[in-house]
Amino acid sequence: MIIDSAVYKDGKRVAEPASLAELAAADRQGAGLAWLGLHEPTTEELAEVGREFALHELAVEDAVHAHQRPKLEWYGDVAFLVLRPARYIDEKEEVEFGEVHVFVGPNFVIKIRHGEASELGGLRQSLESRPDLLRRGPMAVVHAVVDRVVDDYVPVVAGLENDVDEIESEVFGRHRHVSRRTYELIREVIEFRRAIHPLPEILLHLMKDPDVGDEEKRYLRHVHDHALRIQEHVDGFHELLRNILSVNLTLETKALNEAGNRQNEEVKKISAWAAILFAPTLVGTVYGMNFDNMPELHWRFGYPMALGMMFAVSLGLYVLFKRRRWI
Repeated sequence: MIIDSAVYKDGKRVAEPASLAELAAADRQGAGLAWLGLHEPTTEELAEVGREFALHELAVEDAVHAHQRPKLEWYGDVAFLVLRPARYIDEKEEVEFGEVHVFVGPNFVIKIRHGEASELGGLRQSLESRPDLLRRGPMAVVHAVVDRVVDDYVPVVAGLENDVDEIESEVFGRHRHVSRRTYELIREVIEFRRAIHPLPEILLHLMKDPDVGDEEKRYLRHVHDHALRIQEHVDGFHELLRNILSVNLTLETKALNEAGNRQNEEVKKISAWAAILFAPTLVGTVYGMNFDNMPELHWRFGYPMALGMMFAVSLGLYVLFKRRRWI
């Protein structure tokens, strides 16, 4: 659907065409900067936009199908830019990603948003309040879009940093589900890396464009430096989480070994006492068979001998197991 459609002359809104055809006509006639904003358009709507602004069919196809990687491609004098905005959701402690596609021509800008994370609220109003920026043409809009996307990464970095700190505490606090949370956070950081890593290279290509003025290059260079700092933070998170996962695995292995050792000690104790208790039972069983040819049954000291044998064998086993530290 169309969010906003306007024509700008000398940085000021001068017209709001009622149709795509009128907006495209203003672009072809050089009436000013034509800026079209769309949110999750249908295939038919994008096909109409492509026809009116003579966009390359491959770029239109990419814009229809979201989940594109961040990139910058040129189709003649029209650039196709893909960005991955992100926002941190405190309630879920998750990072949500969106997608922004931007077509940039000599006199037009078409911005397409996919997902709620790509809202970029107030961007057009902010630029309209600065005619001195907007009059510099399409590249001023591109700079504003990229700058807003990179600025929105800052709270995401802060949220991820807080999550990493919490996981560090949970690892050494032996929390039960820390491994699962670490894996989930690593997945989010990897997704964030995919969003931020191509940006510095994209900005360098934009700055090398001969049609980009020196003033715009200064602004783009500022965004480039900002993107590099965020990239360093994200790379640091990824490396730190890998180390945390390794430490957690070591601690879990140690805990399992300690539990196994404790279990072995318990098994030794049970086995030792079972053997001690089995010895009297064995003696009693032998003399409980009551065979006729058993002299001990009719001997005056047979009963004390049997008791003494039970006690001696049990005591001997106890001393043996005690020396071996089984009990």
